[in-house]
Amino acid sequence: MYEYIKGTISGITPAGVVIEAAGVGYFLHISVNTYSRLKGSEEAKLFLHEVVREDAHLLYGFSDQDERDFFRLLISVNGIGASIAIMMLSSYLPEDLSNAILTDNVNLLKSIKGIGAKTAQRVIIELKDKVGKGVVTDKIFRSGNMVVRNEALSALEMLGFNKKAVENSIDQIMAAKPDLTVEQLLKIALKSF
Repeated sequence: MYEYIKGTISGITPAGVVIEAAGVGYFLHISVNTYSRLKGSEEAKLFLHEVVREDAHLLYGFSDQDERDFFRLLISVNGIGASIAIMMLSSYLPEDLSNAILTDNVNLLKSIKGIGAKTAQRVIIELKDKVGKGVVTDKIFRSGNMVVRNEALSALEMLGFNKKAVENSIDQIMAAKPDLTVEQLLKIALKSF
């Protein structure tokens, strides 16, 4: 099994990258998150996962070991193949997916293309113990952030939004930008609805 590849980026798209190493160009399937980290770089070191099928040998590249480890967790779930796992990692960061699994957030998982309600529930059931309690992002749950979060949710409720419907969006925004004021959070949230 290959561990990583280091070389020059010959070509890159949001779905794949060609890395030239020792005169050979290797095509790697990547997530959008890895693409955004590589964009504009000339050199790269990507951690690999190889999938051997009857009709193809495929390489998947990840910008860090955490993303690769989460990819491997995802493909261990019955019904989740490499393509769907890459789609999941392109839609959300591993931390967001971990939080969704630990908090039984079926709706977040269902929002990913190719994931239905049954598959989302299976992911939660099969990975809840493997993901572990320590992975939950504590950025959202610091006391100061909880006040900002709750005030923003209350304000959105007063504007007529269903609290349950906007809770996930607020948590995602806060995970990406933990130091927002209530006003900033509301502006971003209202633009995303």
